[in-house]
Amino acid sequence: MTRFALTIEFDGRPYMGWQRQKHGPSVQQALEEAIQRITGQDCIVMGAGRTDAGVHAVAMRAHVDIEKPLPAFRFMEAINAQLRPAPIAVLACEEVAPEWHARFSCIGRSYEYRIINRRAPLTWDKGLCWQYPKALDTDAMHDAAQLLIGLHDFTTFRSAHCQAESPVKTLDKLDVSRHGQDIIIETAARSFLHHQVRSMVGCLVLVGVGRWTKDDLQGALQAADRAALGLNAPPDGLFFVNALYPA
Repeated sequence: MTRFALTIEFDGRPYMGWQRQKHGPSVQQALEEAIQRITGQDCIVMGAGRTDAGVHAVAMRAHVDIEKPLPAFRFMEAINAQLRPAPIAVLACEEVAPEWHARFSCIGRSYEYRIINRRAPLTWDKGLCWQYPKALDTDAMHDAAQLLIGLHDFTTFRSAHCQAESPVKTLDKLDVSRHGQDIIIETAARSFLHHQVRSMVGCLVLVGVGRWTKDDLQGALQAADRAALGLNAPPDGLFFVNALYPA
């Protein structure tokens, strides 16, 4: 039995998220079915994290155990051939130790959220970002975002369907920057709650458009109540960027 680590890129628009779902297609299902056609064995592709419907990935990490002896490069090429034309690609594949686990060995995860701040309709970026037509003050957004750094009870920013044991998380990074009409929000933590990133982004947009102040964001955090959430951003602009593992 060989354990392979995979690095995966995907466009989340056709899928109900990473994890297998009874009510629609998922990225995990597409990968498992592709590998089953290659090896003839049933398998579970374990990801570093879960993503919501419509959320994308630049470099999701995952692992799978394979009985059939296969060189890593050939295995990767075979998976990609079986996946076509689905918008999923295995970017890298390597053999790892049996105890390496894509989820439980992971010590950090990072996401990026992209907003296009303009009134004109989107063309090729549609579904890959959140178009926000009103002017946003990114300096105010970044300043307010720093209130969320550190150890907090993030209940306000947690989906009612979140399965995490505790709402207490340590946020390591939450940066907001503007590049012309593009606004990029970068965040990192050991782990995130369900909808946490989208909820934080939504509230920062309220600050950027002037509907909320920095104190309003602080109050929402301290309320530890989902009812205090101002806005949950759509999934379109969210990308899983990286998973970090011990050297």
